[in-house]
Amino acid sequence: MYYTLTHNPIDTAAAGSETHTQSPAPASLSASPPRQQRRGWPGPGTRVAPSPAAAARTPRRQGRALAPGLPLLPASSSPPPSPGRRLLQPHRPRSPLLPRVPPRPLDRDAGSFPEQHPERCSPPGRNMDNLSDALKKLKITAIDSTADSLEGCLDCLLQALAQNNTETSEKIQKSGILQVFASLLTPQSSCTAKVANIIAEVAKNEFMRNSCVDAGLIPPLVQLLNCKDQEVLLQTGRALGNICYDSHEGRSAVDHAGGAQIVVDHLRSLCSKTDPANEKLLTVFCGMLMNYSNENDTLQSQLINMGVIPTLVKLLGIHCQNAALTEMCLVAFGNLAELESSKEQFAYTNIAEEIVKLFKKQIEHDKKEMIFEVLAPLAENDIIKLQLVEAGLVECLLEIVQKTVDSDKEDDIAELKTASDLMVLLLLGDESMQKLFEGGKGSVFQRVLSWIPSNNHQLQLAGALAIANFARNDGNCIHMVDNGIVQKLMDLLDRHVEDGNVTVQHAALSALRNLAIPVVNKAKMLSAGVAEAVLKFLRSEMPPVQFKLLGTLRMLIDAQAEAAEQLGKNVKLVERLVEWCEAKDHAGVMGESNRLLSALIRHSKSKDVIRTIVQSGGIKHLATMATSEHVIMQNEALVALALIAALELVTAEKDLENAKLVQILHRLLSDERSAPEIKYNSMVLICALMGSEPLHKEVQNLAFLEVVSKLRSHENKTVAQQASLTEQRLAVES
Repeated sequence: MYYTLTHNPIDTAAAGSETHTQSPAPASLSASPPRQQRRGWPGPGTRVAPSPAAAARTPRRQGRALAPGLPLLPASSSPPPSPGRRLLQPHRPRSPLLPRVPPRPLDRDAGSFPEQHPERCSPPGRNMDNLSDALKKLKITAIDSTADSLEGCLDCLLQALAQNNTETSEKIQKSGILQVFASLLTPQSSCTAKVANIIAEVAKNEFMRNSCVDAGLIPPLVQLLNCKDQEVLLQTGRALGNICYDSHEGRSAVDHAGGAQIVVDHLRSLCSKTDPANEKLLTVFCGMLMNYSNENDTLQSQLINMGVIPTLVKLLGIHCQNAALTEMCLVAFGNLAELESSKEQFAYTNIAEEIVKLFKKQIEHDKKEMIFEVLAPLAENDIIKLQLVEAGLVECLLEIVQKTVDSDKEDDIAELKTASDLMVLLLLGDESMQKLFEGGKGSVFQRVLSWIPSNNHQLQLAGALAIANFARNDGNCIHMVDNGIVQKLMDLLDRHVEDGNVTVQHAALSALRNLAIPVVNKAKMLSAGVAEAVLKFLRSEMPPVQFKLLGTLRMLIDAQAEAAEQLGKNVKLVERLVEWCEAKDHAGVMGESNRLLSALIRHSKSKDVIRTIVQSGGIKHLATMATSEHVIMQNEALVALALIAALELVTAEKDLENAKLVQILHRLLSDERSAPEIKYNSMVLICALMGSEPLHKEVQNLAFLEVVSKLRSHENKTVAQQASLTEQRLAVES
């Protein structure tokens, strides 16, 4: 007898198999770290490994509830805490995998990096005297002086800044000359470019940026962005970029003055011109926008809405021979690509083609690193994943792996990790994964297989994660199991049993778990000894390994009565499960332990298994599981408890009483939020417990008749019918 409450029921109490009817979402090895902060142009960001994604979606399970004499309802479509097939990705670290270029303000040489050594310090004396004289003269004669005398003073300031920027900036700040500069920033003045240059230089110092804002320099600088003089535009862009660098006040002032839109318009209009002077100006404007929007999602979204992304992609393609401008575009991409809205825009450009083309040309490690910084966040978008695969990125990554796998150089080791991690990230998209799988005959798939027996832990990890992600539909899983992948994974696990690499253990178990989902694979994998291989890790104290170990065993015994009975009689396993059921610090491990405990009973229907679980103290955890927030777990617990009551009530009687099961069932039936199948199965279980005298007394004391009688008018006919039957049983035995 089988009752259906929904059009597509999920029978969690049944012997059905988890299938691939829905696309799963990524899972990670550990908790997701916070988004790494970016620290301004021109330092690239920190992200080169993909981030963990949100909670996974759940494939449907189908089948029947098979309790002797107890018709149990399937659960509703509420998602369980532990889904079916999951995508695996490399752990995203809290610190950069590759060394970062330290961020610096825009230098006077149109966007090139300032020198790495400290500012040169000239001895005190004549130069400082000249500076003091120039500041006094400039302050007095700024309004009425001739252009020649002004330029002489400005040249003196620039020379002093070149010799000792910090000390000169301090003198300029104390002199009050910044307020005078505001009046000199006019398109008509021949000195405007030099004034903007001086502002750009002093704004390299953090203590000067707010002073520039307070002196009212931002509005006239933004107005200068409308002029035609290229040198004025260049120095104005530098000045604004440096004032914005790591300065909330500077960015707010530029935002209020509307400077970003003018710069974006300049980029759009100038992007096709390839003369050196224009490329220098484009580089500075890109840098200015990056300093403007760095670490500020609101301003980054503003730039995206202004349409800066297609323009930057076009710049990358047209000016690919210009190293400085190319680097600036890459930094810009890395800065913007974290936002989901940016990924959507990138997906409608030819960014994948351009960036892969650029990547193929690179020889230097630092340049590859900058591109990796961009690829990682971009490749989180499924459309871009496929575009990158079609553009030939995978071949580039495989070449890097081949060249660096035997190297002991630090740069090569970092590059190997980044390349192999990125390979795994590309497999997170369904289309890109299937394209690379090519029915199990793809060259990329074959190369990945060769990573598993490697002696390199990073390749072992990437290979196992890749297999787990290829194993995202039944067809792929069946093909891989039939072609011997299970033995490769078990061999890999054997190499890491004693003091092994935890991430490799986790990845290999994840792959085996996914492979075990199709019904036809379960018996084959059990025959190959997968259960025995997995049980070797029962001693592990690492929650990620425990979690995948439990999930793998649960998948293996689904619909496999003999295997469920064999494992259910394994005292060491059951005792470990009971221990993990109390792992409150690790909700995933606790949930999977409860589900496996229930599954051992549901799939074996064995008295021996029930006795083992009762003797190990498992009953209280099944009773607690019936109160879970997840309907699927509640239902699994109720079915397991119903089997216990039907097969071994006398053995379990005391434990059921101590677990306060009757009170739990009373709450479930009284709670209007309980799903129909939970109400139904609770009533079935109440009837089964009536065979125990102490439990029968508890039922009578809690006045179940009143609760059950109300359910006779339940909107679900099956629940209403069972309520009538239960009411009759309670009335007869009261």
